[in-house]
Amino acid sequence: MDNLLNEVKEIIRKYAFDKNLVDTATENSKIIADMKINSARIVDIVLDIEEKYGIDVDDKSIQKIHTLGDAVNVVKQKTGK
Repeated sequence: MDNLLNEVKEIIRKYAFDKNLVDTATENSKIIADMKINSARIVDIVLDIEEKYGIDVDDKSIQKIHTLGDAVNVVKQKTGK
């Protein structure tokens, strides 16, 4: 999971003003509150995840993404990793 966690962090990192917040984030870190990612960027993050892993993330799954761990879990569920 560490590799997948780091891959998702790298995607999120592109949208962070303070890269250090992403670098030090854990699975329980909230994407918007803790990493200070603009809520409008969640769509961009999901699009990047879909492209990188060749998956489709439905609206129901997007609504469940609040933490870094949530994003990793969606990738795991959709890819079977």
